[in-house]
Amino acid sequence: MGYYEIRKSDKQTPQPWYFVLRAGNHEIIAVSEMYASKQGALNGIASVRQNAPTETIYDRS
Repeated sequence: MGYYEIRKSDKQTPQPWYFVLRAGNHEIIAVSEMYASKQGALNGIASVRQNAPTETIYDRS
């Protein structure tokens, strides 16, 4: 089962927080945009959890 990790960038930036979505085998599936606060990153995860089952996925590779 996949899981999320919340991370804080080592770089000095006004938006240092982001999250990573990992697959059950620990590979990174997605990396979020940057957030100004840890709570913002948590809200981003909540949004993905709520909206992901209904979103259309576009492969741009």
